[in-house]
Amino acid sequence: MKKIKTSLNLPQTKFSMQANLSIKETEILKKWKKNKLYDHINSRNKKNKCFFLYDGPPYANGDIHIGHAVNKILKDIILKAKRMSGFFAPYVPCWDCHGLPIEQKVEKMFKKKLVEENKQKFRTKCHEYVLKQVYRQKKDFIRLGVLADWKNINLTMDYNNQANTIRVLSRIIKKGYIYRDLKPIYWCFQCQSSLAEAEIEYQTKNSYSIYVLFKIQDENLLKDKFFIEKRKKKKQCTDISIIIFTTTPWTLPTCQAIAINPNLYYQLIKIKKKYYLCEEQLAIRLFKKTNTKNWKIRGCIKGKNLKNLNCIHPFLSIVVPIILSNHVSNELGTGAVHMSPDHGYEDFIACKKYNIKPNQTVNARGLYNIPLLSILNNLHIFKAENIILQLLESKRKIFFFETIEHSYPHCWRHKKPVIYRATPQWFIKTSNLILKNKILKKIKQVNWIPEWGKTKMKKMLKNRPDWCISRQRTWGIPIPLFIHKKTGKLHPNTVSIMKKIEQKIQLYGYMVWWKSTTQTWLKDNADMYEKINDVLDVWFESGASHQLKIYKNNTYQTSSHIADLYLEGSDQHRGWFMSSLITSVIVQNKAPYKTVLTHGFVINEHGQKMSKSLKNNQKPKDIIQKWGADILRLWVAYTNYTNDMSISHKILQQTSEHYRRIRNTIRFLFSNLFDFNSSIHTVKNKNLLLLDQWILETTYNYQKKIIKNYSIYHFHDVVQKIINFCSIKLGSCYLELIKDRLYTTHNNSVARRSGQTAIFYILHYLIRWIAPILSFTAEEAWNYFKENTKISIFTEKWFKKIRFPSKKIYYNAFFWKKIFTIRNEVNKFIEQEKTTKYIRNSLEIILILYVDKNLFKILLSFNTELKFIFLVSETQLCRYSNAPKIAYKSNSVKNLKITIKKSNKIKCPRCWHYSKKNRFIKNIMNLCCRCLKNINKKENQHIFL
Repeated sequence: MKKIKTSLNLPQTKFSMQANLSIKETEILKKWKKNKLYDHINSRNKKNKCFFLYDGPPYANGDIHIGHAVNKILKDIILKAKRMSGFFAPYVPCWDCHGLPIEQKVEKMFKKKLVEENKQKFRTKCHEYVLKQVYRQKKDFIRLGVLADWKNINLTMDYNNQANTIRVLSRIIKKGYIYRDLKPIYWCFQCQSSLAEAEIEYQTKNSYSIYVLFKIQDENLLKDKFFIEKRKKKKQCTDISIIIFTTTPWTLPTCQAIAINPNLYYQLIKIKKKYYLCEEQLAIRLFKKTNTKNWKIRGCIKGKNLKNLNCIHPFLSIVVPIILSNHVSNELGTGAVHMSPDHGYEDFIACKKYNIKPNQTVNARGLYNIPLLSILNNLHIFKAENIILQLLESKRKIFFFETIEHSYPHCWRHKKPVIYRATPQWFIKTSNLILKNKILKKIKQVNWIPEWGKTKMKKMLKNRPDWCISRQRTWGIPIPLFIHKKTGKLHPNTVSIMKKIEQKIQLYGYMVWWKSTTQTWLKDNADMYEKINDVLDVWFESGASHQLKIYKNNTYQTSSHIADLYLEGSDQHRGWFMSSLITSVIVQNKAPYKTVLTHGFVINEHGQKMSKSLKNNQKPKDIIQKWGADILRLWVAYTNYTNDMSISHKILQQTSEHYRRIRNTIRFLFSNLFDFNSSIHTVKNKNLLLLDQWILETTYNYQKKIIKNYSIYHFHDVVQKIINFCSIKLGSCYLELIKDRLYTTHNNSVARRSGQTAIFYILHYLIRWIAPILSFTAEEAWNYFKENTKISIFTEKWFKKIRFPSKKIYYNAFFWKKIFTIRNEVNKFIEQEKTTKYIRNSLEIILILYVDKNLFKILLSFNTELKFIFLVSETQLCRYSNAPKIAYKSNSVKNLKITIKKSNKIKCPRCWHYSKKNRFIKNIMNLCCRCLKNINKKENQHIFL
């Protein structure tokens, strides 16, 4: 038996079945670093066509989470695939460095008093904190296998970035799109700062829903309006109140007017001895809700005729006027809305027409300051609601009261409810119709993946108010402006002054602004101007970064500042995608990107979003330590990233099974090349066996589809194609068919070398296919090519096409499709026989095929090799009409019946085929004639298999 074994070409390889990814990956990373792989790739491709993916800056705070990993892996897959397609595809990683979360982290390290007293030192500490966070996150991104320019990362707090932000701001000011105003914006009490639209998320909240009575002061005037118009005799009616509806009782102390719609109709309704004003349709709903009976309509009037009536505040000694506004609807409430210009954007707009201004009665911490109601002073607005309800009840000003559950804006950092609060802020005129139309036009020109991103962007732009770009914080890029102390207007030389500030910041950083005074920058009338100490919204900062010289690696694109691709999470439609678009259209009248691709959030097996606050977040570090980065990368690629992406132990286990299939396929291919030297043993294409030609043509066709799917970012389809190729085309078909000749023919036979040549080419294809996704495994496999002198798989392009002679046109794709369809049918019936234990191994079988003339002609072409197609010891072809009744009938192949017999012949101990006695030659090992010839290197002729 030992001699038999040594006579076989049994597989052997050092490419292990066990991946041990967590160990091998770190060694590969060291090699990449030592070889300066990224620099080497860029230097080779620099003259090629450029593909630029602009890295949306992650926030430099805390460890990376699974969402970060998804984002960076997707970008890395795209760029590696582009490089293999011949593109110059640089990757400069970016980080957002300013903003509240960092500020709050550093605040915890110091006493609050110290922060307020020494802002200079505080900013220095923030800077140090950011650098530490970037270093930690960078290490984690590198561990994922991301190839990037890690030595030249881009931080928003770099001096050139700071100067760029000021430059973009000055250009927007020059175009007249920036103004300052006192109006309500989103305000978070935890942040103690204004918030952008992108920093708001909606959560369910329980609120009081109350219908409040505002008594009409001018009752006689109201009676005149009703009864003169209705031509009725004046009736005696006193105690008339208008009903308003609110879910924010805390805004009642700040009420300055009541708004009604001029085009709706309002009824005067009598209930017992009291009278009420309510919109006609909503009155019916209200009385039904409150089960109010015996109410009578005493008159009806159009809203516009109620203008200039005055009402008495329910618990403050003030009078509030009735004003007209089209934003009031008859969909909810009573058709009358109390107006608080401090705490509602629509309220502010409506009141502005009547010269009613915010009175700023609520401070940054949410505490009241109301001289007319001392009981509420220094009390938080949300804690004051019960007191307000008691005041209303004591004065009998509540018509109806209940608690409701509704969607309410929350700060996305603190998950706490926010309010609208009127404060002096700086705004960009995004509500300007001309600008909106320009931006909409650019949105239509961008390629959005998925397509619904376009609709989402258009909708958000249409509904968004002016963009508040100022924040009242310490850690951030300053708004370097000066306003007149009396008029509040910008300095007439603002743009030229900002140019000087920008130049200084480019050299020394924005500390020069914080250390300076008004006199530093203004030579004349400095005492008449006030220096602004607000900082810029971080969304403006990152949105303006497209104007950077970040395209420095690509000389011919440095002036356009247009990225080929932006790729971020779906929440960035309202964030970075929008801020980049707005600033780019204003400054250069172009969209900053050609294509925008978004991915979903990561959820667990229960459908919950992965979140630190929910304590259900899986850390990439933990996954890599257990499974390896390649398993995480494969999960990212195999999941449909356009939807939310589910991850769990079970899903990772399934992913590892797919990985094992791919790895074991590569291992098997290598194991059959142990004695193959491509410079000596490669068989010319025209001499390759027909099956080998077929698999190489099939492989090339797979590659075309795989490259296409990489180019359109369908990575899920890429992985499916690779798994299908490994499992079906190779595992269940080609490799099964060629094992016999690989193992049993003599080692240097054309048949064996033909198979090895095909395997060698297939490995070159396959390793490249997996490289963008399974980067570490591809690199490991690449190093197993004996004659390989290249430093990395990532310096390679897609494998070249193998061209074959066209003389054997008969054996085309249709021919092989027919053969494998027949083979699949035969295998079904063989498996049935195996279940009866009658047949244990297919090589025990004598297979009789009953076929018509067409099938007979196809199958006869294989001659003595036909048995190798079905992996049996003997095949016989017979007329279809001669098939016995017990024969299996194929449902998939017309005119095919099959019978399976067990061979009673002799089994060869070397090839396991069964043969007649006369096929054996007397020898010590009792081998069949075919095996003995192969041992003696007297080759059998092979055409197909």
